Amino acid sequence: MLCPFCGHKEDKVIDSRESKEADVIRRRRECLGCSRRFTTYERIDEVPYMVVKKDGRREKFDRQKVLAGLLRATEKRPVSMSKLAHLVDEVESKLAENPDREIATTSIGEMLMERLRSIDKVAYVRFASVYRDFQDVEAFLGELNALIRQKRS
Repeated sequence: MLCPFCGHKEDKVIDSRESKEADVIRRRRECLGCSRRFTTYERIDEVPYMVVKKDGRREKFDRQKVLAGLLRATEKRPVSMSKLAHLVDEVESKLAENPDREIATTSIGEMLMERLRSIDKVAYVRFASVYRDFQDVEAFLGELNALIRQKRS
């Protein structure tokens, strides 16, 4: 495994653990070059899940792309990386349940927003503003007002 810090090719495994669902093995590694530690995940390589974009294009589901979007939405917010990883795990599980291996980006976005709303309201609004592509202030305010009404009830 290539060290993400120094590029050294040799490391040793310090700890290995299975996920609760037993579908991923998490390994803590220590670089034999710089002695820094990093984590790797081992998953079964299956037929890829395909995401159907709004314009009809299909592309392979990219966990890192989803996580990057969530990281942007939660930037400078008190949301742990483990919560975000768990959120992406939940979405991946939903994909695995789909028998035809395809899911629309709208479905993925709605699943993410639903879960993000319960974790952090500010991050939810940030994510929704990009995902729903608000074109004006009124659309943005409409989403905020819906969130406020939901909180009051």
